[in-house]
Amino acid sequence: MTLFRLDASIRVEGSASREIADIVESEWLAAHPGDTVERRHLGVDPLPSDVWATAVGAGFVAEADRTPEQRAAVTLAASLLDELLAADAIVLAVPLYNFGVSQHIKAWIDLIQTDPRTGAGAPPALAGKKLVLCTVRGGAYGPGTPREGWDHSTGYLRRILADVWGADLTVVEREFTLVGVNPALDDFKDAAAALHEMALAAAQEAGKALAVAA
Repeated sequence: MTLFRLDASIRVEGSASREIADIVESEWLAAHPGDTVERRHLGVDPLPSDVWATAVGAGFVAEADRTPEQRAAVTLAASLLDELLAADAIVLAVPLYNFGVSQHIKAWIDLIQTDPRTGAGAPPALAGKKLVLCTVRGGAYGPGTPREGWDHSTGYLRRILADVWGADLTVVEREFTLVGVNPALDDFKDAAAALHEMALAAAQEAGKALAVAA
């Protein structure tokens, strides 16, 4: 069996989203020892900045008339979707950046959306496939907080992954990851520690469920 894992943090060491995804992955491997984990790290190996526009343009050109760049963009889009389709289960590690979705994951989504298999009238590409989204936020954005509603990433990702692509989505979230980094948040150390522990426990539970379902 195959687990596809995508990371979007610009960090490798010390990444909070990676920590959560590592737990999900380890639980999956514990149930599927020796099986394959396919990886893509968009944070350190991002997609070309112009590839989405090139792939969009290719959609308006007959295949025989496409430029080499257009053919390469279409091929890359297809390969990204193929990675998801070939996997038995999926885990994504995606942090909140500047109140929105990471530019790296947005470019990945946009490029996949150029593939005809995700177009209007096509069945949901990931219909029923188990997917765990591990997402982290430096501050707190829940109900009653000063920045309630400022998280413009998680809702968007739910819309794409579950509503558009049809995945059976589980979200594992952690907030206050900047506590201990930003002195202005020092008063929230106890709350941050509790949220951290809750996220680690949720990741373990999600990983076990993912392993059973796959």
